[in-house]
Amino acid sequence: MKRIMERPPSCGLTRVVAVDGPAGSGKTTLAGRLGPALGAQVVHSDDFPVPWEQGPGPWFAALEERVLRPLGEGRPGAFRRYDWARGVYAEEVTVPVAPVLVIEGVGTARRTAPVSFRVWVEAPRDVRMARVLERDGPELEARWVEWFAAEERWFAEDGTRGRADAVLALA
Repeated sequence: MKRIMERPPSCGLTRVVAVDGPAGSGKTTLAGRLGPALGAQVVHSDDFPVPWEQGPGPWFAALEERVLRPLGEGRPGAFRRYDWARGVYAEEVTVPVAPVLVIEGVGTARRTAPVSFRVWVEAPRDVRMARVLERDGPELEARWVEWFAAEERWFAEDGTRGRADAVLALA
């Protein structure tokens, strides 16, 4: 926590902490602990629609436009959370100007993100696959195989892991 709070704000008055890594690695669990420990709101990539076929890149534009840009200008951000079970947008979520905001999901620590601290979370591929299939159902295995390949390409191009301030293996 101290390392995070020693960093200067990266988005207006806010220190943005990105928790990134491949699907099923434990990002959501870690962010769920980190947010309260820092007194910070957590925004998940799963709050935004991410078309399987587009991979992890495009969803971030909505986070930038609706949350990060306003925070950078000293204003609260807001977005409509996507309800994956119902396939519709749900309630509006307000993101106030605060000392820390945690963003979690594949692609949050991307090179272009206004981030103060990047956490990379990893786990073995077989462990990750077991986790996502338990969570989402075995009928999505073919989709997850495609997604894992898209993530690998994304992370290789972006060099995400190599720029991490902290690397955690959550097996």
